[in-house]
Amino acid sequence: MNRSSISRILLLALLASSRAAAADSAPFRHAEATVAQLQAEMAAGRLTSERLTRDYIQRILDLDQGGPGVNSVIELNPDAISMARDADAKRRRGIVLGPLHGIPVLLKDNIDTGDKMQTTAGSFALAGAPARRDSTVAANLRAGGAVILGKTNLSEWANFRSFESVSGWSGRGGQTHNPYGIDRNPCGSSSGSGAAASANFSTVSLGTETDGSVVCPANANGVVGLKPTVGLTSRAGVVPISHTQDTVGVHARTVADAAATLSVIQSRTSDGRDAATGGVPLGWQGTGRTRPSGIPTDYTQFVDPNGLRGARIGLTRVGLNGFDPFVPTPQPVTDAIEAAFTKLTDAGAIVIDLDAAGFTFASADGEFLVLLFDFRNDLAAYFATRVGVPVAGGTLQTAIDFNNANEDREMPFFNQDIFDLAVALEPGPDDPQPIFGGLTYNQALAIDHNAGVNGIDAAIKQFGLDAVVSATDNPAWATDLVYGDHFLFGTSGLAAGPGYPIVQVPAGMVFGLPLGISFFGSAFSEPTLIKLASGYEAFTQVRANNLPTFAATAPSTNIGGTTLTRVRKATPSTAPARANVLRKPRNL
Repeated sequence: MNRSSISRILLLALLASSRAAAADSAPFRHAEATVAQLQAEMAAGRLTSERLTRDYIQRILDLDQGGPGVNSVIELNPDAISMARDADAKRRRGIVLGPLHGIPVLLKDNIDTGDKMQTTAGSFALAGAPARRDSTVAANLRAGGAVILGKTNLSEWANFRSFESVSGWSGRGGQTHNPYGIDRNPCGSSSGSGAAASANFSTVSLGTETDGSVVCPANANGVVGLKPTVGLTSRAGVVPISHTQDTVGVHARTVADAAATLSVIQSRTSDGRDAATGGVPLGWQGTGRTRPSGIPTDYTQFVDPNGLRGARIGLTRVGLNGFDPFVPTPQPVTDAIEAAFTKLTDAGAIVIDLDAAGFTFASADGEFLVLLFDFRNDLAAYFATRVGVPVAGGTLQTAIDFNNANEDREMPFFNQDIFDLAVALEPGPDDPQPIFGGLTYNQALAIDHNAGVNGIDAAIKQFGLDAVVSATDNPAWATDLVYGDHFLFGTSGLAAGPGYPIVQVPAGMVFGLPLGISFFGSAFSEPTLIKLASGYEAFTQVRANNLPTFAATAPSTNIGGTTLTRVRKATPSTAPARANVLRKPRNL
């Protein structure tokens, strides 16, 4: 019996006394409850962390593992209830450790916890003995009194194994679904984190992003996604793709909850385990700009319902037309995007059309080489921290060999061609890479650095902006294990290469599916982005007025036609061609 099964049995036993009562409690008593609301309830003695934790676990068992089967939680923490009891005991003694004291939090299954739970990145190659110590973000959660509720499913290896991968699928966890339509994809790789937050399986959840994997699940699942500046949250104890681009971020149902969570998990100074926590991201390197000395301790102070009034916003629509003219973005999606943009002005912002003004964002074309090169080296360094798992002390080749030996479990739907590309690279940072036309790793880094200097930074300086805004991604597609993901556009690449922050916020609905917009800024501009995103959230109230329904399919109306008989079945559409081998995969 594996540890996941043991964890679930233990929790079922703990919950046995309350199952009948929970079954009668409809609707869910904590639906859409915010961090502030729950803290007020606990402070007043009307709620305990133990009760809250039990209620979330029951909801997970009913709706995630049972019922519609969202399948966003890969493992529950057998210590969760004891952690909640400890938080309650401290509160009774007048000790409250921070804004997340007693609050249940789910962590993506690539974030180490030095407890009874696994950390596997969704792969059996990392299953076995748990991590030996907490990641820095997990340690920060514990120090802040949070309840680590469990781990969420993800796209295996953070969507960096295959060009044909399906977001939300892992060998260990299976396929995660979208609570707005179970047949729809939750996007990746932090798919379980986004879906769980949307479905009210925890108050907040943690994900990771390399390029799009916090903001795309936030977009697809109708929640806030806060992707911090690279180095603001530590990657120590996190299964890596790239030390250049990886960052730990937040999924939450409100901007305020995301801000509260960032306050707890961030590293204001170097943690000694991740060099990035003492420096600046790639976009600032070599520019003379240094890490701010006054990084805030509390980001909720920047939440402002009027945050857009008088703000100068640079708007770009680059890429939003899809693969036009052959696979254009559907008109209803385009209309929803334009309606979302209009609300910026309605909320009091001054909007500058950057495209019409002739501004062009420098492209981070070196990104895929950077990721492949970093991945090969960074993954081996992480494997050195693990014991009692198949790849402990190994290399990327060890993982490749494991997958080949376990094809039935690890590769039933797609291969590992990205792994194969990474392991085939020349070893040195100044070695020309033949598959990239002779480009070297250091040259690729320079290209991505320039994407910050002559991208977001240049736009902000030239037009006197508070932030840049665009649509985040297209709405969720139907999960397709044959052809893979169906992206028409995604804008996270504006910030990914240089390592800059993004706050994505729900902005509209298309046929019952969420659509979001993203606020981009330079490094360490989280206070400004939180202010702007919270202003948009307060003005539009998109999430509050469009909660997930757990429908079997989306759209859920008019799919049966208008007549009693059907003349013929619909013919499946032809999938767009797969990406060229030298193009990066989306949403890592």
